[in-house]
Amino acid sequence: SLPCLTIKMAHILRSKSVHLLLKYGNPIALHVPVPLKYQRLCFHTSTILDVIGKKLSMPSLSPTMENGTIVKWLKKEGDKIEPGDAIAEIQTDKAIVTMEFDDEGVMAKIIVPEGTKDIKVGTLIALTVEADEDWKTVEMPADLAEASSAASSSTEASPPVTKAEPPPGQQNIGMPALSPTMTTGTIEKWLKKEGDEIQPGDALADIQTDKAVMSFELEEEGVLAKILIPEGSQVQVGQLIAVMVEKGMDWKKAITPTSTESATSAAPSPTKSTALADAKPPSSGQVYGLAVKRLLEEYDLSSGTIKGTGRTNRLLKSDVLAYIQIHDVKKVTPKSAPPPEAVKTPSLEEISVSSGRPSPYKDIEISNIRAVIAKRLGESKRTIPHSYAIMDINIDKLLELRGKLKTEDISVSVNDFVTKAVAHALVECPDINTLYQNEQVVRVPKVDVSIAVATKNGLITPIVFDTATKSLMDISKNIRELAEKARKGQLKPHEFQGGTFTISNLGMFGIKEFSAIINPPQTAILAVGAGREELDSSLMKVTKMSIQLSYDRRAIDEDQAANFLAILKATLEDPIFLTAGRIQALRYKRDAY
Repeated sequence: SLPCLTIKMAHILRSKSVHLLLKYGNPIALHVPVPLKYQRLCFHTSTILDVIGKKLSMPSLSPTMENGTIVKWLKKEGDKIEPGDAIAEIQTDKAIVTMEFDDEGVMAKIIVPEGTKDIKVGTLIALTVEADEDWKTVEMPADLAEASSAASSSTEASPPVTKAEPPPGQQNIGMPALSPTMTTGTIEKWLKKEGDEIQPGDALADIQTDKAVMSFELEEEGVLAKILIPEGSQVQVGQLIAVMVEKGMDWKKAITPTSTESATSAAPSPTKSTALADAKPPSSGQVYGLAVKRLLEEYDLSSGTIKGTGRTNRLLKSDVLAYIQIHDVKKVTPKSAPPPEAVKTPSLEEISVSSGRPSPYKDIEISNIRAVIAKRLGESKRTIPHSYAIMDINIDKLLELRGKLKTEDISVSVNDFVTKAVAHALVECPDINTLYQNEQVVRVPKVDVSIAVATKNGLITPIVFDTATKSLMDISKNIRELAEKARKGQLKPHEFQGGTFTISNLGMFGIKEFSAIINPPQTAILAVGAGREELDSSLMKVTKMSIQLSYDRRAIDEDQAANFLAILKATLEDPIFLTAGRIQALRYKRDAY
């Protein structure tokens, strides 16, 4: 009888011929049906080539997440996955969050490696297969395979690039890379015009990089012959922007380089941009320009015998002329120049550019979290009319109560007291416990206080949920646990997304007072400063602490902010009320004045 046969179902759907895989054998194609009595059909994809895997895409782990970074894969290819297993650590715009799998299966193919940044939400990052399928035979999606093939063909089809040499005495100036991350630049203003002489160190143009507007300085002397790119134009690093000639040459006769390709394809990679034209550092390590090079050749001198006086010990033309005069050096027979027809017309393919003098600055790439913080807080400052109210609080009784609790091995911080007092004040002032959304003020029934925590990746605000219903000790424990998870990057999205009010405390750093930026859609944030000793009206020493409320003037009026701070002050100055339930009586007492 025939051995056990396995039919490749995927092939049946797209071909008239049936592929069969003999057990322990190779695939064969049969164009005639197999008698039914000899068929023992086993539909198991684990024994079929080219298993179709399930696509695993970059998830959206926060409402504002657009891109993510794969920090670490927690499963490797071939590992089994159970429902709820964490398969990767993803850095979102908020924090590092674990990505969990809701099904069971096997990790078949990791498409995006660890450390890959700015992966758009929805991008394919891995493939999984069923638990009983052969993960080693997973088939790559057609779109990825075609893209890879097209990229490979494009690379192979690219012709080799040859470097174009400028004519003698002429330098082709390209867009410099003024920062490590710069790929394009905008010429804001030309500081020299055609025909102007250029001295070493002169600024040729102001260029808008990806960081700031910077001056592009030249280390050579000469005459600016042609400006090829007008002001306001954005060009790629390496693209030709100007032509310079030596002093004494007719700058009006400078040859304009021509190109048969677009500027985009012609511009070299920023990493290849090294120096102007032919000016290369010699074996001695000295750096000099084209004019110096010609002098050295005319007098047959070695750059290593002449000390450079330019910036970073650069060899200048004046250094060479002084050496020639002191040592009475004579010219040697000049080398014959190539005939005019042999001089190649320079093109844009491999124009080398000046990277300028070494920069003392270091560009630091920002994380996704830092980028989102910058974006959101920038929008907050631009779009929210911030108003501020400051109040000083006597915290002597608070510190005394804290000391008594410490003797009972109950450790609570000043910030814990502030959080508890804020929750009580928000209950009494519901107009502060609000959100501003869709041009409406939304009053939230629950009090969820966000606590600003500094981490190595940036600021994050974990939430103490139902703060008003928790005891002082519960709040203290909750804050410590959340802060620890935040610093380790282990917060779940629901633990830091939301909140109705934020507290930012810099008192531990000795900051007396500061203004915090509102975290939208919240309408207020409290900035807490350090305690300090002062003399009161009776010349007695007291400990004062400044608090500043930043509030959204669209949602909160001045009297509402003042009422909130008055209740908060009364609570903190007599913290026994945190457990006595007399907050409302304090508000009425204030209203009586």
